[in-house]
Amino acid sequence: MSTEKIQAELAKYEASVEKAVARFPERPHLPEQRLYTPLDIKGDDYADEISFPGVYPFTRGVQPTMYRGRFWTMRMYAGFSTAEESNKRYRMLIENGATGLSCAFDLPTQIGYDSTDPISEGEVGKVGVAIDSLADMETLFDQIDLGKVSTSMTINAPASVLLAMYIAVAEKQGVPADQLRGTIQNDILKEYAARGTYIFPPRPSMRLITNIFEYCSQNVPKWNTISISGYHIREAGSTAAQEIAFTIADGIAYCEAAIKAGLKIDDFAGRLSFFWNAHNNVLEEVAKFRASRRIWAKVMKERFHAEKDKSMMLRFHTQTAGSMLTAQQPNNNIVRVALQTAAAVMGGTQSLHTNSRDEALALPTQESVTIALRTQQIVAYESGLADVIDPLAGSYYVEAMTDKIEAEAWDYIKKIDDMGGAVAAIEKGYIQKEIQDSAYKWQMDVESGARTIVGVNKFQMENEEPPKDLLKVDEAVGERQKAKVNAMKEKRDNEAVKAALADLKKACQDENENLMPHILAAVKTYATLGEICNVMREVFGEYEAHVSL
Repeated sequence: MSTEKIQAELAKYEASVEKAVARFPERPHLPEQRLYTPLDIKGDDYADEISFPGVYPFTRGVQPTMYRGRFWTMRMYAGFSTAEESNKRYRMLIENGATGLSCAFDLPTQIGYDSTDPISEGEVGKVGVAIDSLADMETLFDQIDLGKVSTSMTINAPASVLLAMYIAVAEKQGVPADQLRGTIQNDILKEYAARGTYIFPPRPSMRLITNIFEYCSQNVPKWNTISISGYHIREAGSTAAQEIAFTIADGIAYCEAAIKAGLKIDDFAGRLSFFWNAHNNVLEEVAKFRASRRIWAKVMKERFHAEKDKSMMLRFHTQTAGSMLTAQQPNNNIVRVALQTAAAVMGGTQSLHTNSRDEALALPTQESVTIALRTQQIVAYESGLADVIDPLAGSYYVEAMTDKIEAEAWDYIKKIDDMGGAVAAIEKGYIQKEIQDSAYKWQMDVESGARTIVGVNKFQMENEEPPKDLLKVDEAVGERQKAKVNAMKEKRDNEAVKAALADLKKACQDENENLMPHILAAVKTYATLGEICNVMREVFGEYEAHVSL
């Protein structure tokens, strides 16, 4: 059908709609455009904009056959209490079909403090597992073959230290570093913008990240050295377009820092990965994932002149949206997570964590985690969504939404470029302010009823019974962990620790020195996370947040 005929038929349709709306008024606050047609798909250059899976610009996926040959990695995020308790959960997940582990660390670990530090009081083991030294990491992966499992670690400011611990555990297991597979999040810029678990100022933090890039490219080549994260940006309240724009701007900054440090783009770009949020609006999320691949491919090819296809592929992990889970009627969250899972799979994720129904109330129980894992398995084996590649391609709506989100994201990226890049935009408070404004609008829409959240502002239940059997972390965990750390310090060679920390401090003072070998040496003496981070605090200082309003 010609464009002219489509336009004529569309005009007739719109005239008929007026009568229908008069009889059945549409719901308020819906998107302005109610229908999409071929007129909404820009251009006709299929090869340059959509193309095929595994082919530039990778809009349709990074692998030629996607899930027809191999499902995404079902990587369940877990960690709580002590290393012993988390080890039990990891082994249960592997026995139930999980194909990758994803480690959650407690707050003191995330900000580089030992469990024995007064600042850690009341937080040890609460939102993740407490890891103070190599001894804890050995326990965490007891009876888990690091040569066979792929492990993701959600750790940022002290990522270098936790990676060093992982390498040291593998060495003790007889697994060489060049065989290790996994990811460290290692994305400090989004911590300043959205999450808050930073330690050092941006510029020394960027040095640590590029040191990891360089070290792993030579010694741990199968490891993904950073998971550039939009997840937390979305959890903080951003829109879909802001999530990918701000995250890709961070990715640009990491690439620029690595090149400035002397690395070549094709030597490290293939090990960069991303981390996206799967929100509730299924079709918008599919479009977001497709747009993100296309933008990154163009950035790598046109800005950084990457030559390898692998450098241009945006590979990503997805986690379902924790901020969309409700404490009210928590079983509704099973449905939300199933829809978010469908979005991630139709959008072409490489790995996926599904949140559990009770996470708005507490850390998930074993039963809830099993349901979350089964959700992935049902989508994989029963839904048919994984049987074809990019199943929504060609949808007038999805293609138009992909183009729209891409255009909005490019506008943000240009603004950030004009400010001097992501680091400068964060230092000026621009990114933080944009996220805060979006989060405020969302909350106002919920409170006014313009946006319906089932069970929260509509379809509530009177006298709702609170859920039973929530997981509670024993308050004694902190005291037990302190005792373990103190006992370990008595047994280790403290002179070796002192020497390793002195060597690390000297290396920190030399801007041209790669810190990873020195951190690894300190880890092997059983120097604690806090001791190592305190040496770096002494040299680099600590970051203090501010937002320009």
